[in-house]
Amino acid sequence: MRHIISILIENESGALSRVAGLFSARGYNIESLTVAATEDPSLSRMTLVTRGNENIIEQITKQLNKLIDVVKLIDLVGSSHIERELMMLKIKTTEQTRAEIRSLVEIFRGQIIDATPTSYVIEMTGTSEKLDAFVAAANPDSIIEVVRSGATGISRGETGLHL
Repeated sequence: MRHIISILIENESGALSRVAGLFSARGYNIESLTVAATEDPSLSRMTLVTRGNENIIEQITKQLNKLIDVVKLIDLVGSSHIERELMMLKIKTTEQTRAEIRSLVEIFRGQIIDATPTSYVIEMTGTSEKLDAFVAAANPDSIIEVVRSGATGISRGETGLHL
């Protein structure tokens, strides 16, 4: 099962390396990883997506909690949450295909953020499934490049990951 683990971690050099090393040493895979500073400059928020059964996820969270840099963590899948991913996609265009591509972008509520005579760069946010559906709907021969951020998430309601 897919899990989104959100981690408050000390904003220090080497902290990310220790988390990645923990996964590598135990043979666990990280599907996606995003890290950025929080409102507190001494802390970063790391969102990590991995897969495993309940026993594996329990082992991962126990091992993460043992790391000195980890302040607090939650598995968002265990609670009501919102998750999003950012994708930028560069696609070849011609005069004949531009209107069709613009229409597809509108249907998926994306934005064209750059246009040249031969290409569009499209920005889209949403669930991983939505982004996958857009890529599947686009002509595969016209896709030049796809860049995705990986999932990030936040708890719904008043609960959250904070000190």
